[in-house]
Amino acid sequence: MTGRAVITGLGVVAPNGIGVEAYWAATLAGKSGIDHGVRAGVVPEFAAADHLPSRLLVQTDRWTQFGLAAAELALADAALDPATLPEYEFGVVTGSSSGGNEFGQREIAKLWTGGPEHVGVYQSIAWFYAATTGQVSIRHGARGPCGVLVSEQAAGLDALGQARRMLRTGASVLLSGGAEAPLSPYAKLCQETSGRISHTGYRPFARDADGHLPGEGGALLVLESEASARRRGARGYGVLAGYAATFDPPPGSHRPPALRRAIELAIADARLSTSDIDVVFADAAGTPGLDRREAQALAEVFGPHGVPVTAPKSMTGRLYAGGAPLDVAAALLCLRDQVIPPTTGIGEVPEGYLLDLVKDEPRPDTPRTALVLARGAGGFNSAVVLTTAGGNPCPDSP
Repeated sequence: MTGRAVITGLGVVAPNGIGVEAYWAATLAGKSGIDHGVRAGVVPEFAAADHLPSRLLVQTDRWTQFGLAAAELALADAALDPATLPEYEFGVVTGSSSGGNEFGQREIAKLWTGGPEHVGVYQSIAWFYAATTGQVSIRHGARGPCGVLVSEQAAGLDALGQARRMLRTGASVLLSGGAEAPLSPYAKLCQETSGRISHTGYRPFARDADGHLPGEGGALLVLESEASARRRGARGYGVLAGYAATFDPPPGSHRPPALRRAIELAIADARLSTSDIDVVFADAAGTPGLDRREAQALAEVFGPHGVPVTAPKSMTGRLYAGGAPLDVAAALLCLRDQVIPPTTGIGEVPEGYLLDLVKDEPRPDTPRTALVLARGAGGFNSAVVLTTAGGNPCPDSP
């Protein structure tokens, strides 16, 4: 099967809003979800008990609870009842980075202070990278193709790329995306060792950028085969038209970083040209070296100041495997509402970056195609191309 992957539902749990419209309104208003007291993007009003049955609360880490809540929101947004689907054509694939670190830290503390008999039985599964995929698939009866991708920030796009492959090989509907909860003491300590955490604030592409702030949350999306979307008369946000992933060469090889190639391959996979891309949602690492490389790659592909670039994650922090799916949701809403969300709080951008960066205020525009980028620590690069496909990816729908 080679039909298109139509995105029909969005489920968002973000530091600046839970639910599609709450998140989008906050983003366009420049509302930040970053708590500078803890130097992280925090989902402040999330109570897992409001979204999940009590039996799941003891089985799951906060990371998986975000994923389960986002899945419910995405299915509701798509007006999709999983009980109506062929169970072996409905699957789940998510991205992960840090896993259930808070759950694991708590249970390891019990091990060392009280002994093995004090460790909860769910420790064996709650920390694991595939826990969210497993819990979402069980909860919604998804017995089709399932999986998890682990490539740090790039994982969310890799999961969407894998979901599209699954649709092309017989699945009808996939829940895909990612979420993270990387704010436990153990997780934060691990991140500090990377040297990429800012001690002043997250200002991607700014002259004084010194790293990023982490954040929790993410997004899950409903992807459907075109046949399934048409059969249901579903509203489509857009089409996942292109995807590519590359890996940076090892240090000292004197070969260039591979982000540019990921961009070019994703555009080619979408059967488009660079002139077709109307907006870029940048990876926006927030460190001078990585920002410079991304700006250079964009200038090489699109020309100096050749395409509007934005990084709404400046309002949430980097959500790792949850960050790129959240950017995809923002990009689809950008195409829907014909407005590019801003990058906030960054001040002056170095002249050498040659970026048309959308700063501080939303920019009305007429975008039809968006490019979303993500890079993971260790050399992962991923890119997806989203298109409105003429404004109606399900032409037979109302």
